[in-house]
Amino acid sequence: MIESIIAVVLLLVLSGLFSGSETALTAASRPLMMELEKGGNRRARTVNTLLKTREQLIGTILLGNNLVNILASSLATSVMIATFGETGVVYATAGMTVLVLIFAEILPKTYALTHTNTMALTVAPIMRVLTLVFWPVTRVIQGLVQVMLKTFKADAGQEKTAPHALAELRGAIELHTAEADGDGPSGRTVRRERAMLKSVLDLADVEVGEIMVHRSKLVMIDADLPASEIVEQVLNSPYTRIPLWRDRMDNIIGVLHVKALLRAVQAYTGNLDEMDVVGLASPTWFIPDTTTLLHQLQAFRERREHFAMVVDEYGTIMGVVTLEDILEEIVGDISDEHDVQVAGVRAQSDGTYVISGDVTIRDLNREFEWNLPDDVANTLAGLVLHEARRIPEPGQTFLFHGFRFEVQKRMRNRITSIRVTPR
Repeated sequence: MIESIIAVVLLLVLSGLFSGSETALTAASRPLMMELEKGGNRRARTVNTLLKTREQLIGTILLGNNLVNILASSLATSVMIATFGETGVVYATAGMTVLVLIFAEILPKTYALTHTNTMALTVAPIMRVLTLVFWPVTRVIQGLVQVMLKTFKADAGQEKTAPHALAELRGAIELHTAEADGDGPSGRTVRRERAMLKSVLDLADVEVGEIMVHRSKLVMIDADLPASEIVEQVLNSPYTRIPLWRDRMDNIIGVLHVKALLRAVQAYTGNLDEMDVVGLASPTWFIPDTTTLLHQLQAFRERREHFAMVVDEYGTIMGVVTLEDILEEIVGDISDEHDVQVAGVRAQSDGTYVISGDVTIRDLNREFEWNLPDDVANTLAGLVLHEARRIPEPGQTFLFHGFRFEVQKRMRNRITSIRVTPR
């Protein structure tokens, strides 16, 4: 009898090992294991090997777990029957249910959840040996399962498509950054990192028309002006690349780089107004407004250029996109000593925000983690116009998407200032 009790205890320990191993190995961090394997960790390599054959691993664990549980229950039942007679079956059932539930299921799995990666590295060599030992049996069982699934016309597996993988990656970003989120410096850092990671994933979905500098804000120079006046306008501009137009502003004949102009001015010895400024301009690169940021970023790298003019389907100039604009979509606003400081977002003491109408919705969502839709309009003013279905008057308020929007200023048909109140 003593030997049977000891055997039951040992079998419960093995059952706990199988249960904990199942939880630890299936919940282990794949990115962490890949990084540890790159660093030469053999146990991490074993974990990755096991996870590559997940069905065989699960089959081995379930086979071992059921074997030890059934054997432990059988031994306990025989001991209880020998001690209490037929009623020992009831005692054995009740006792083993409690013991298996606590010591073979809840306790090991709880520990595995709180020490997932450490336990996965610990049990990986043991599970690797057991998968090799039980391989013939698990293969037969898997074959039977496949036959049964085909009989019932059930799909044995689902291919992971690109959208599923992308959604899983987004969820992983939210999950792992939410744990360190907060109002302190570390929380702000986590929010910035989360925004950067999500922006990288959005590059293939966002079009250049959503982030470009609109033509109403462009600095362009008439190529027919005297060279001295062109030089003066270039020096007064905060930009290093300036489009040149002739006859009409949609007729861009080239892009003038400040360095090329200054080199020419320094080397020129004659009358400055006689210098051929147009000859210094580089050819204009036109791109459609539907080009994605990922494609445009790759194109910038391949052509080794930083500047492109954006046109619509009719060939009309819509704006300009630069390499810096795309990088700002990833890392946030990049400001230097030459940037023009424009009215953007001003937080008020009452918790509201006074926002310029031309601020993009993507920037607002990134900065404040709002969820305003950016598929119907690019700017905040555009969103208000879309929802209002008319050009509102100053003082009018609208409630949509969980915010209160009050139009403060309007210049002709353009909304220039909006007070936004999160609800």
